[in-house]
Amino acid sequence: MSSLVYNRRFLEIIPGAVSWGIIIFLAGMSFMNPKACAVLIIIFDFYWIVRTVYLTTLLLIAHHKLHVQRNMDWLERCRNLSAQYRWQSLYHLVIFPVYKEDAEVLRFSLAAIRESQYPKEKIIVVLGFEQRNHFASFTAKILEEEFKGDFLILFSVFHPQDIPGETQTKGANATWAAKQAKDFLDQKHIKYEDVVLSCFDADTCVHNQYFACLSHYFLTVPFPHQASYQPVPVYNNNIWHAPSFARIVEISSSFTQMIESMRLEKFVTFSSHSMSFKALVDINYWPVDMISDDSVVYWKAFLFYKGQYRVVPLPTTVSMDVAYSKGLFRTIVTQYKQKRRWAWGVENFPFLVMGFKDNPGIPFLIRLRRTYNLLESHVTWAVWAVIITFISPLPVIVGGVLFQQMPLSQNLPQVTGLLLRFTLVTSLIWVILSRLTLPARPRDVSWMKNIVMFLEWAIVPFVILILGSTPALDAQTCLLSGRRMKFVTTPKIKRPNAGK
Repeated sequence: MSSLVYNRRFLEIIPGAVSWGIIIFLAGMSFMNPKACAVLIIIFDFYWIVRTVYLTTLLLIAHHKLHVQRNMDWLERCRNLSAQYRWQSLYHLVIFPVYKEDAEVLRFSLAAIRESQYPKEKIIVVLGFEQRNHFASFTAKILEEEFKGDFLILFSVFHPQDIPGETQTKGANATWAAKQAKDFLDQKHIKYEDVVLSCFDADTCVHNQYFACLSHYFLTVPFPHQASYQPVPVYNNNIWHAPSFARIVEISSSFTQMIESMRLEKFVTFSSHSMSFKALVDINYWPVDMISDDSVVYWKAFLFYKGQYRVVPLPTTVSMDVAYSKGLFRTIVTQYKQKRRWAWGVENFPFLVMGFKDNPGIPFLIRLRRTYNLLESHVTWAVWAVIITFISPLPVIVGGVLFQQMPLSQNLPQVTGLLLRFTLVTSLIWVILSRLTLPARPRDVSWMKNIVMFLEWAIVPFVILILGSTPALDAQTCLLSGRRMKFVTTPKIKRPNAGK
């Protein structure tokens, strides 16, 4: 085995080893030295209180910014740009990597693009089907006929299976589709510099101002080809019909992305996003053997441009489906698998460190900071709920009568209780914001659902217990042990209403 493989294998072990090391150390300390463990937990609780206040403040700022700007007439702002910007020369290439999604799921997404307030003759849509799906050609034929003439062109491509070096991932599908789109652009003599690529999940419905907003930012930010453009993902397509457990989880995911959009130093592309097609070609497309394609494509560009690449947050939304299944247990399993797949983004850690090793031109402090940020975010995800839920009570439980009589043992529950009260205040803010981001209630949903949506936030502790840290810890343990995760698609439930 080469030294390169040994180095990568060592790096794959680090995140899981750090996370499990923290958990085992604190659990062991609670038995061997409850007093010292209690001090560490109190420090952690205070840190988490400060962090909660900070992140909630960022959420309020991000929500206000989105509320103010999301309905702005971005197309009119494009028209008001001076002639040097040539916004009329800009094309939008939209790729939908598709596996088992049927025509109904894609129909909503394509209809949202058709209804967008942007010249349709400047929009190119590519449906990237998998050749191994025997129903793909039938679905493609239906959609091509239904949306014929609605865009500059809509065409389907079929990703062959068993291409050497590839695994069954979304990135491999998207790369194949992008290469076919490149051939089309070459035939039409369209410059890559004039094309903005958006890679969307099959259920992604854009806001009607999305492409205009994206165009304005792309044309006006410095070095537009050295940036990805990230809208706020909201899971509104079927949110009124989704079960409470899934709805709470996905609302939390949306709010987390709002918070991340305010932390530009740590901001990385997530799910549906956009970038320069020229940049995509320069970095040789998505990786074809990694699951976390949405984030690793950012890191590929970051390395290619020697650290001079960033994510620009867009004050607009894309709407997707809440992931759920029939019955509570199946819904929990579906959500768990989805969050574990997101947590598999920890595979970016060895990818990034090895990339830094091959790019000594990137300043050392940038390499150190980005490596730490990536590792810290995944480790924190994997340990915070375990520490608060399971380890915090241990010093008092196992400390014995002598420890329980110490002032420290009385302060520990008080600090933990203070943290829980801060969490309740945060939850109240999230409840209010969740109501402000909901689409209109469909006619087939009773008004009583509004009451349910308020009361369901009481299950947040249950959600934290199941999905707080376990998916991340699971993913890191798989990477630590050398077990490669397979790409698992999220099942799509029929959508009675598609929000924007």
